[in-house]
Amino acid sequence: MQPLARLRLQLTAWYAGVLTLVLVLLGAGLFVTIHQQVAGHLDRSLRAAAAALEGAARIRETERAAARGAVVDAVDELHIPDRSLYLLDERGGPIKPADAPNWVREAARQAVASEYGYRNVEGPDGRELRLYAERFTGTTGTRYVAAVVADRMELKEEYAALLAAFAVATLAALLLVGGGGYLLVRKSTAPVERSMEHMRRFMADAAHELRTPIAILRTQAEVALTRPRESEHDRTAFQSIERETARVGRIVGDLLTLARADAGERPVTREPLYLDDAAAEAVAAVRPLAEHRQIQIEVGKFEEAKITGDAALVRQLLLIVLDNAIKYTPQGTGGGGGGRVHLDVSTQNGTGTVVVTDTGVGIAADQLPFVFDRFYRAEPARRDADGAGLGLAIARWIAEEHGARIDIASQPGAGTRVTVTFPLSG
Repeated sequence: MQPLARLRLQLTAWYAGVLTLVLVLLGAGLFVTIHQQVAGHLDRSLRAAAAALEGAARIRETERAAARGAVVDAVDELHIPDRSLYLLDERGGPIKPADAPNWVREAARQAVASEYGYRNVEGPDGRELRLYAERFTGTTGTRYVAAVVADRMELKEEYAALLAAFAVATLAALLLVGGGGYLLVRKSTAPVERSMEHMRRFMADAAHELRTPIAILRTQAEVALTRPRESEHDRTAFQSIERETARVGRIVGDLLTLARADAGERPVTREPLYLDDAAAEAVAAVRPLAEHRQIQIEVGKFEEAKITGDAALVRQLLLIVLDNAIKYTPQGTGGGGGGRVHLDVSTQNGTGTVVVTDTGVGIAADQLPFVFDRFYRAEPARRDADGAGLGLAIARWIAEEHGARIDIASQPGAGTRVTVTFPLSG
């Protein structure tokens, strides 16, 4: 299993485990709370039934005192679902019903003697029962005991229903959290995965780019060591070694720049500077290369443009653009006929713009979206040029650091136009 996939599963498991623990603790708290509420509800219902029985007993006394014949017994007429009612005399003797069992009479006696009047008792058939009893005085001054019995099984049934509902809800929540957690973890680790893939590709491309100059260096050194010492041969070998060493140095320097940029370790100063001055310095720096390749550099519009940024980085960006324009423009011959690179600096609508246009080989439209990718050099005409394909990646980073925008328009065989737009400072 891939390390990242294993990490996703581990994070999802931790996420689900933590939520399960939270749900268990929450469920335990809810169960205890509801248990108390349900038990309290049962006790209140028993007390209410006892009050109803007391009321019926007083009505029974009143009707018997007023009537001369047979009357309907209010206690006999009182029925409360799932509740057994017992009317006892002061000493616990049965009144209604007359055959009240001894265990009820004993439990009632103990209940009225206790502080709250409740007792948990076990019935003859093994059922767990809840009894409430209290003394009261009738309308004639006679003292009675009202006892009410309920089956505690209804509590268990309510608890069972509650636990079943909570278990179903918990299972559904875990399934949703498991699936949703995995999707969230996958989404949150996607940037890491892209970063790792980008790093792997970056390292592979870097190794590929460095392999060729290192192989040349090794070959030249081995050949120079095996041949007899001859000034001309040694000079040629050392020149080749110098060229490849310089190339390796440029690649390593560019890699270091990008690595520091990715890590945020390259400080970018913010100070006033003039874009036209940076462009002039960049043109002066690349002019010897252009003259060597017999390519004409033309400077057109040159307006003053004050911006804020890092002067060294802005100059490096312009050098990259001009260097690419010169490298990918056909080299002139001894009789002339070289290409041209044109540069303009202008200001408009609060922006300063540098436009570099060349008459080079151009770039195909389907390859333009990838030109800022590291090590990207798709066309053979562009791959043959000296470089590692890191320049435009650095240029884009510099532009982003300065709030600038870099755009490339090109047509194969007709040249390329690079536009870099900076926000002007006040």
